Amino acid sequence: MYHVPVLLKESVDGLQIDPDGIYVDVTFGGGGHSREILRRLGPGGKLYAFDQDADALKNKPEDERLTLIHGNFRFIGNYLRYYHVEKVNGILADLGVSSHHFDEVQRGFTFQSDAPLDMRMNTSANLTAAKVLNEYPESSLSMIFSQYGEIDNARKLANFIVTYRQNEVLKTNQDLIAAAGTCIPRFSENKYLAKVFQALRIEVNGELNNLRAFLEQSVRILVPGGRLSVITYHSLEDRLVKQFLRQGKFDGEAEKDLYGRVFLPLRALQSKVIQPSEAEIAANSRARSAKLRIAERTELAS
Repeated sequence: MYHVPVLLKESVDGLQIDPDGIYVDVTFGGGGHSREILRRLGPGGKLYAFDQDADALKNKPEDERLTLIHGNFRFIGNYLRYYHVEKVNGILADLGVSSHHFDEVQRGFTFQSDAPLDMRMNTSANLTAAKVLNEYPESSLSMIFSQYGEIDNARKLANFIVTYRQNEVLKTNQDLIAAAGTCIPRFSENKYLAKVFQALRIEVNGELNNLRAFLEQSVRILVPGGRLSVITYHSLEDRLVKQFLRQGKFDGEAEKDLYGRVFLPLRALQSKVIQPSEAEIAANSRARSAKLRIAERTELAS
């Protein structure tokens, strides 16, 4: 399968589907979540789905209620305006990497096989992992590994890579592993390399900046009472979503009115994240790190 949808029932239940409503799935992928939304929509309902990966477009079901957009969800507002849509009833985002990206070895998302240092979700984009590793200055590499991979020896790793590339061009995943050398701790190699690859993937695809832009726009796009359902897979994503729901912004304290009341454009509907059941994890190990947060647009949001 292209991708097994994670927390399928929980995430779509959270949208409280109105059969005649307008909904958006910003991460179409294999179409699992979209198909479930369509199943709950009536003849008058409408679904707009996004995916920047051309491979995902092949999974489009034949359904006149669905409009599948080949584009990045950071531009959700512009695309919806193009289709004359100002407000929607619900938005679903299943972040992270699809199973397809990991399974297609030549895309370079996994360190388990030798492959080109690519990691682009949009294969027409210019920036690749190879370009990052071969051209970024040491300070930038250190920042990426530290902030996006939360790697303890980020400075040392960056130095090793810069030293390696003085004599060799990093072209494949195995080149990166060779460059990292003794930076990779014994007995926890897989965990360390997973962090390295996560950091590069986030940089190549601008994932955190895309998420920030999407969350800010979601407030303007949702109708009052509309629902936002977001599934994250690592702490950096989840931290951004949690901060935005708690503060209505990514930095600083929440805004207050003249009476000191906190202004929150989105209201979290659970005090704790929703996580997959043991049964779902047993059936799909890639669901293990998933966290679902559901929020409702408040009347205060402009």
